[in-house]
Amino acid sequence: MKVALVGLLQSGKSTILASISGKEVPMMGSTSIEEAIVPVPDERIEWLFDYCKPQKTVYATIDCLDLPGFNFLDEHGRAAARRLINKIRTVDMLVLVVRAFENPAVPPYRNTVNPARDLAELRTELLLADLELVATRIERLEKQVHKPTKTQAHDKAELALQQKLQEAIESEKSISSVIETDAERDMIKSLGFLTLKPIAVAVNVGEDKLDEKFDFSDCLDESVPVVTICAKLEHELSQLDKQSRGEFMEDLGIAESASSKFVGSCYSALGLISFLTIGSDEVRAWPIKEGTIALDAAGKVHTDIKRGFIRAETFGYDELRELGDEKALKAAGKIRLEGKDYVVKDGDIINFRFNV
Repeated sequence: MKVALVGLLQSGKSTILASISGKEVPMMGSTSIEEAIVPVPDERIEWLFDYCKPQKTVYATIDCLDLPGFNFLDEHGRAAARRLINKIRTVDMLVLVVRAFENPAVPPYRNTVNPARDLAELRTELLLADLELVATRIERLEKQVHKPTKTQAHDKAELALQQKLQEAIESEKSISSVIETDAERDMIKSLGFLTLKPIAVAVNVGEDKLDEKFDFSDCLDESVPVVTICAKLEHELSQLDKQSRGEFMEDLGIAESASSKFVGSCYSALGLISFLTIGSDEVRAWPIKEGTIALDAAGKVHTDIKRGFIRAETFGYDELRELGDEKALKAAGKIRLEGKDYVVKDGDIINFRFNV
């Protein structure tokens, strides 16, 4: 899973990434795309480590890209931003970072702190980038559809779809809002439209606004996850050991870490859950799409397991923790043998039976 953090100048993207990944904050004015692998916080892995005493634990991870802050105030900035935008068309989702903190030492974009305005500007620029791509594709298809080729019927269908997308963007609607079928989605998937991707919003607040709610209903669908993070504070907390960090968070009234908030918003936007495998060698979390069946989950672990799938021996993490061990689970009839069409649930612990 690859996620791109995008935002305007001085929004605090890099500090957020540093606080959840442990990497250093890049130097001011950096023009390169930074990358960090962020482990998915999962208290279930910690409990299962104590239960199984495995040789190792493997958390699910998110591959995060941090783009330099966008500046749309002049043509040079716009050109640089467009080049960067075109480099993230292959990511799975976008996290839009907007600034809501005051700091005289860090001049805000357009000289004022206005998260709703900044979010609307980011959204508009993503739409314009997609519009440019749509226009180029339409121009090419209009030349192709008149040629008697094997793909002529497909080209005509795509041209009609691209024209529908152009109309939507010109009405300030995202591409995702007008895609009606899987066939339409598959037809344009390879083009990497930005407004077809899931998004989440991270609002970088000051310490005095940790509980503030933000209304972005004018430019966002209500289903888009929005989280508030004080990047400066979270980065300071990330430098502490686990016990000290927990104590400071409790003193400050912070119930959930930035890492947990960030990852939670990504999982929600992407529709992801995790199932677990356990043993003396390894305890591991496996991220999958919600609605994934057992056969496909088996393939996530190994293609041979999918090919030789027989049954999925399944029980819930919560049931294991409540009853204490697998012997008690078995006695209570909580261990199930599920078939290939079983829909895997978040927190399922699965032992795949297979024969190759």
